[in-house]
Amino acid sequence: MDSEYRTGNDIFECRQCGDCCKGFGGTYVTEQDIINISTYINFDPKKFVARYCDTSGSRYVLTLGIDGCCIFFDKTRQCTIHPVKPYMCKAWPFIKTVIGHPENWNAMANSCPGMKKDIPHKNLVNIVTIEKEKLDKKKQTVKSVL
Repeated sequence: MDSEYRTGNDIFECRQCGDCCKGFGGTYVTEQDIINISTYINFDPKKFVARYCDTSGSRYVLTLGIDGCCIFFDKTRQCTIHPVKPYMCKAWPFIKTVIGHPENWNAMANSCPGMKKDIPHKNLVNIVTIEKEKLDKKKQTVKSVL
């Protein structure tokens, strides 16, 4: 790549503003996320969905608090489940949809002050693909307990 944009750090630096914890269609959770969060907060994973999730289509999303933020977000402490935050949160902003639709990056950046805008599409797709692959390698497959 003949560009100043080579790595995820070149195009994104989290500012810990919490804006990504505000709605935006909901934070999808996988079974692994549910298990990880339940273990972290010492809660029965079989009861997690009923207490902490809403449904979005056929998938579960974390419930929003009255302030419109994720139920696990605290204005002072920020993400109260940060060590086990859902895959979707770990991936932000290097999400799959950007690979197929790099034009979405600038729209996302309008809501996230840590994202640089106007990254050449070729560089953007390459960086997002690499970052997503790195994260996917960290995912572990578990037996369903739900």
